[in-house]
Amino acid sequence: MRKQYSFRPGRDGFDAWDVDRLVRLATGLPVEQVPLDSIRELDEEYWFADSDERATVRKVVEHVGLIEAVDMSYPIILDVDGRVMDGMHRVARALLEGDITIAAVRFAVQPDPDYESCRPEDLPYEESD
Repeated sequence: MRKQYSFRPGRDGFDAWDVDRLVRLATGLPVEQVPLDSIRELDEEYWFADSDERATVRKVVEHVGLIEAVDMSYPIILDVDGRVMDGMHRVARALLEGDITIAAVRFAVQPDPDYESCRPEDLPYEESD
């Protein structure tokens, strides 16, 4: 699978967290059921916001394929403010299936980003485990 990052607007560009590292850091955190209605990203531009990538039908269909292929046995990862750091395709799947909650883990302390003030296209995207 292609390397994945979680992005937040930074001082000059974006701050980015390596999702593989987030998963390792989140291991052992308590799993809670979070109401889907509390996930703000559902009502915001998400996959194509702040990107040069256009939301073409082809790109949307690619995301539909990812939504269909997700493994719902893994909890999503939320930051200290309850924002999704990993698992938006799982959130979309839960919404499509009519669920009202989703399993999640939440950081009590925000992990430091792996990259600060970067551009997503400049990060390494080698295959990950």
